[in-house]
Amino acid sequence: MTFTGSLLHIHRCAQAGAPMQPLEAAVLDAGVGIRGDRYALRTGTYSQRHHVDRQVTLIEAETLDALQRDRAIALDPSEHRRNLTTRDVALGHLVGRYFRVGSCVLYGGRLNVPCTYLQDLLDKPVFRPLLNRSGLNARVVVGGTIARGDLIRPVDRAELPASLVAANELTPVEPAPEVF
Repeated sequence: MTFTGSLLHIHRCAQAGAPMQPLEAAVLDAGVGIRGDRYALRTGTYSQRHHVDRQVTLIEAETLDALQRDRAIALDPSEHRRNLTTRDVALGHLVGRYFRVGSCVLYGGRLNVPCTYLQDLLDKPVFRPLLNRSGLNARVVVGGTIARGDLIRPVDRAELPASLVAANELTPVEPAPEVF
């Protein structure tokens, strides 16, 4: 798999339901997430059901473009509640794969599923349009710094220390919940 995508936006917030704050750059802590974000702090809506795959969330800018074009639903990057907005990255192909953003290495967990919480919070009909397009949950395997404009590229697991890969892959990818 080869691709080169880009990081368009970075957002975080300190607690459930709080407005997402845009950042030019962020520090990602391995095994934790974005420093200062609700899921790193365990103060998010779904923190009581913590899983390592929920350290960072990503969504494709192409999804936001399609919502606007096909459904006339405008979602600002701060509204979708994902931490990272990407362009030219097929997030669905990164489940169970390593990829680099800035100086960090992430591991694709399960695909994110939309929730009625987001729809209720935004008062916009986004639940059904985001089915199968709601982004990716990921783990921070190698921490560091990310910044808007950073490239996103795949990382071959053979390029990483075997002990790091083995430790990461001890925890299986979180199974997706059923969506009705």
